[in-house]
Amino acid sequence: MIVSMENTTTSAIDKKLNQLRDQHGVVTLGRVLTLVIIAQAGHSEAALEAANFASHEHPCRILVHVAHSQAESTRLDAQLRMGGDAGASEVIVLHGYGELAEPTETLFSALLLPDAPIVAWWPHEVPPPSPHTSSIAGIAHRRITDSARSDDAFETLAELSARYVPGDTDLAWTRVTNWRIQLAAVLDQAEPAPVREVVVEGSGRSPSVVLLGTWLGTRLDAEVTFVNNAGPRRLDRVTLVRDDGEIVLERPGRTVAMLRQPGQPDQQIAMPVRDLDACIAEELRRLDPDEVYGEVVTTGLRDVRVAQVVDTTGELTPGAARFLAEHGGGRPAPDRPGGAAPEDAGTDPAEAEPVEAPSADPSVPTPGEERA
Repeated sequence: MIVSMENTTTSAIDKKLNQLRDQHGVVTLGRVLTLVIIAQAGHSEAALEAANFASHEHPCRILVHVAHSQAESTRLDAQLRMGGDAGASEVIVLHGYGELAEPTETLFSALLLPDAPIVAWWPHEVPPPSPHTSSIAGIAHRRITDSARSDDAFETLAELSARYVPGDTDLAWTRVTNWRIQLAAVLDQAEPAPVREVVVEGSGRSPSVVLLGTWLGTRLDAEVTFVNNAGPRRLDRVTLVRDDGEIVLERPGRTVAMLRQPGQPDQQIAMPVRDLDACIAEELRRLDPDEVYGEVVTTGLRDVRVAQVVDTTGELTPGAARFLAEHGGGRPAPDRPGGAAPEDAGTDPAEAEPVEAPSADPSVPTPGEERA
């Protein structure tokens, strides 16, 4: 059931919700949280579909704010979705024009579930200067961003690192959960031996590559080499270099990974690409701060030792180049695959040409989309 309301108020919306519950028997019992989505006009449906999917595991009230032109006269339109059109939730889509194009705590306060945790999600951008400084983020228990949607993901990671507060998280980290699980399991089963170097291969535009490399490097006390491959934003291969040989976890496609270990036959592991539905469902399973992410994005990004970067494409953004330079990252060694140093190796990172921003719609794969 979908009900549209034009030029309305949050008080009128709340009264309409109560009326619909009385007429159709819809109740709010069992709603465990309020999910607030700050969306972009024209791209809200993909985020809403992911939230509806997650609501089957986490029944919730979903509030979606869609910003329209601030130049138009101030008004608020709404769409109420209940029953089969709202998954296991009830959905309120707010279209804000004029002064209401800016989402604020006062706009949502009348529609929040009482005594229920609040999760705020920015599916398309990280609001400047940081998510926890906006008014809605100030009342949220968890704040979900996606640095892969930024023009320069590494600049955004640096910003999130500097302004991190407990409760912040980023989907670039959530996308590498399966990689972390498999690598941790392999090291638990392998013979004890120090890891001398971690080599992470993938797109130089992917923040997931940096976050996973940072986590491994700091936890294993090893230097990290980043290999920047051509292709979509994704993580391709992780190599743990030990004295007894190399442990390699590689996913050449979208569903199956290959594990190679010294003295053992190669193994195929089911490790499909995580879509937006799975990532949001995972983030809603925890309402306490993600302490591991907090350590990686703060002390980890500061302390990780970068051995070098093998840049085979020349696609490093200025933010990525600065990050690598600040952490000791050198240019390609001649014995590395694809290791011929680019002709502009001495170019000032600030003068490098930035890459094109990815599509704002998380549901549409593009040449620059994150695929960890």
